[in-house]
Amino acid sequence: MTVDTDQRPIAISMGDAAGIGPEIIVKAFARAAAAGCVVYGCPEVLARAARELSPEPGCASLVVAGIDTPRAWRDLPPGAIPVLRAAGVEPGALADVRPGRVDARAGAAAHASIVDAARAALRGDVAALVTAPIHKEALHAAGVEFPGHTEILQDLCGGIPVRMMLANDELRTVLVTIHLSVRRAIEAVTEQAVLQTLRITHQAARAWGQQHPRIAVAGLNPHAGEGGLFGDEEIRVIAPAIERARAEGIDASGPYAPDTVFMRARSTAQRPGAFDVVVAMLHDHALIPVKYLGLEQGVNITLGLPFVRTSPDHGTAFDIAGRGVADCASLCSAIAMARRLRG
Repeated sequence: MTVDTDQRPIAISMGDAAGIGPEIIVKAFARAAAAGCVVYGCPEVLARAARELSPEPGCASLVVAGIDTPRAWRDLPPGAIPVLRAAGVEPGALADVRPGRVDARAGAAAHASIVDAARAALRGDVAALVTAPIHKEALHAAGVEFPGHTEILQDLCGGIPVRMMLANDELRTVLVTIHLSVRRAIEAVTEQAVLQTLRITHQAARAWGQQHPRIAVAGLNPHAGEGGLFGDEEIRVIAPAIERARAEGIDASGPYAPDTVFMRARSTAQRPGAFDVVVAMLHDHALIPVKYLGLEQGVNITLGLPFVRTSPDHGTAFDIAGRGVADCASLCSAIAMARRLRG
């Protein structure tokens, strides 16, 4: 039996121990942004991060507390960071993992943390999942066959179709293809893939309270193909998918030129956006506009899962790991978004 929704914590997976994940988690707790959260990972790694950050405001009083069940967080005193040890992550296993270095042990622990936290979400033991950054090379070194969070979570949920969305207060973008080379991604842009993305996007937006979400579809080629002069994917693939979606009652339009549609969709205090979300064909088409507006506010959201999953809009930042200078703002935004979306 699970606890009442209002009392369930939000799970945070630790991320790569050699990256900035443990540091930003500790800072989020120090700012009280992570209140009501539990961490899945390695208690020793979080405790080390807390000690190293003790001069930081609020960090000196933080204590890592190992717990056995998510609901046990409510029994802890203020200033405690509740951590559930991920399966297979033995005490001392990550003691000599060095910041900023690819390490198979860190990759294995990060994967175990994700799996345990996701399974807790599937059981209903936690209300949502927020994932700290992982390193793809470390995952590969650990023998994990999946390139990122999205694919790991999709597999744990039985291979259901999912999509990645990147969002901030001004712009939301959804990807048709994710972690593929550009050559392979272009081949993966099919009419069915675009239609499925539109369906998932529409359903997710409705679940968040937008009864009639306006979805703009970006083209694949420059100027959306310019009538076939610069490529015909818009004519052969994208436009037919949009027409099928519209026949299902989805307010989708396009394809629009990728170099201008994001500006039209951006919503600011001075000018509301013309669209609620943009569906883009390629990874960088979708992510660059949101990230350009500021990494600190961007949140990655996986659409289509049976639970809410968000993450910061940045990676492990190996170049600054262990220096105590990482900004936890994006993680705090991801936690806040998870609270809003969990219902």
